[in-house]
Amino acid sequence: MQVTAFLNYLSLEKKYSSHTIMAYKNDLNSFLDFIEEEFDCQNSKKVNYSMIRSWIISLVDKKLNNKSINRKIASLKSYYKFLLKTNQITENPLAKHKSLKVGKTLQVPFSEKEIAAVITNFENLEGFENIRNKAIVELFYATGLRKSELINLKVTDVDLQKEVVRVLGKRNKERIVPLINSSITTLKKYLLERVEIGNLQSENILFLTKNGVKLSQTLVYRIINNYFSNISTKEKKSPHILRHSFATHLLNEGADLNSIKELLGHSSLASTQVYTNNSIAELKKVYAKTHPRNKK
Repeated sequence: MQVTAFLNYLSLEKKYSSHTIMAYKNDLNSFLDFIEEEFDCQNSKKVNYSMIRSWIISLVDKKLNNKSINRKIASLKSYYKFLLKTNQITENPLAKHKSLKVGKTLQVPFSEKEIAAVITNFENLEGFENIRNKAIVELFYATGLRKSELINLKVTDVDLQKEVVRVLGKRNKERIVPLINSSITTLKKYLLERVEIGNLQSENILFLTKNGVKLSQTLVYRIINNYFSNISTKEKKSPHILRHSFATHLLNEGADLNSIKELLGHSSLASTQVYTNNSIAELKKVYAKTHPRNKK
């Protein structure tokens, strides 16, 4: 009952995506199953920190990394904050909990050469799926869209005349992102191919399978991973790395952080500053080559 009310709150009040809400639901159900099995407790309002600590230990024993455990704890924290806010409990059992330490991992973007190589490989390929996949790769790199944002794009969101795309981001926040010429050209070609699909099951959605169905998260990840695996030796090859590359390359070319923040749809500069790590590396190279006191 309380969990259902909490999930409704996330959907209706917080405007979280269905994907995020499902993650919260899975985390909470996993915790509730644990306390019922280990402590014979069927009421989440009667939970204490000792029970939560036992659950955390069980997650460590399952070899989950600290980042994954912290995400699950964050779900639980939000749930108990909701119970406190709605006067269903008087004390948050997680109030004094400190997150587990997580080592910082640097997301390595694709190089401009790697992206150019992937796009070049599409040049002699024809057919609906090849043209669609090229449009997806180019749009990710041209706009810095999140995977879920690209999947949910509608045909009417793309205005090729005005050369912009309207994006519905996190918490239903809308932003307008400009399109570049190469991306526009490929999108025009894709839209002509899209018209030929019979039995459209998702008429308003921009990117579809050859059967007229909306793309899944897994398929979009696989598209990016497959093409970049043939070019790049980097460990991670995902839509998020393309988003990361978009931001990093703009910074390297002199774009200011506030503009990139708006293009990415971040709510604060803190989120955008993650992308400066790679740009600082580029600045160090320029500095080493050009500073008069560094010349031999």
